[in-house]
Amino acid sequence: MIPAQFDYLRPATLEEACQALASDDEAKVLAGGQSLLPLLRLRLAYPTTLVDIGRLPGLTGVHDRGDHVFIGALATHDEVLRSPVVRAGCPLVALAAATVADPAVRHRGTFGGSLAHADPAGDLPAVVLALDGVLVARSARGEREIPAADFFADYLETTLEAGEILAGVKIPKLGGEWGFHYEKFRRTVQAWAIVGVAVAVRRSNGSIQEARIGLSNMGSTPLRARAAESALQGVELGEAVRQACEEASADTAPPADLHAQPDYRRHLARVLTHRAVRTAAGTP
Repeated sequence: MIPAQFDYLRPATLEEACQALASDDEAKVLAGGQSLLPLLRLRLAYPTTLVDIGRLPGLTGVHDRGDHVFIGALATHDEVLRSPVVRAGCPLVALAAATVADPAVRHRGTFGGSLAHADPAGDLPAVVLALDGVLVARSARGEREIPAADFFADYLETTLEAGEILAGVKIPKLGGEWGFHYEKFRRTVQAWAIVGVAVAVRRSNGSIQEARIGLSNMGSTPLRARAAESALQGVELGEAVRQACEEASADTAPPADLHAQPDYRRHLARVLTHRAVRTAAGTP
């Protein structure tokens, strides 16, 4: 299908891009285009203007900032998953990035674009949420930091304000006592997750001291499985972990579609969370 008519802008600076967005409420940002272009072709999005930020300086790269890793919004998924800085400082991000679609998409799609698109079935929003990431937005008014817990507003909606562009993400580093895993159930390798689970686990003396769990496609936004996180605290490794992971589907509202019904997604959330927690905790 042919997209609806729109204007196309390629600003030379971030300031120009922010001004273009602030002056047109129906404008959309174009970076890698791997999420937006399919919506345009299907006429599920009708922007009046596309603001192409794909060549703007200052939004690229992966940077070690001491206590956190800063990932530029225009860093591609492939760049992120191959980055030694990411693998050392926030390996869960690399694990999830490696599962995004296929190599062609990973070489074009951007880390920031995936987050700003805010699809609850996406892999990276749940990961950034689980790791307590902070998203950095820039505009003519300056820079604003938004905790991941406050960034995802609704289906395909964020709390970015008019004239703001996502510049990058701060991912706090977790120490060596943490283990990580990402589990994802999908129909085909390239497909969106029917359910995805991002897990970080801190264990000590044979028990789980802390767990962080992010869920994909279990509501209109990515979610933290808070009930399961609480149930896992202090639990000794073994059958008790399985019982605690039964709480993973609590307080979720998974969608119904051609691929799965809500009850099936809740079942998957419990099963995948158990698998991911066991792997992250280093148990067979």
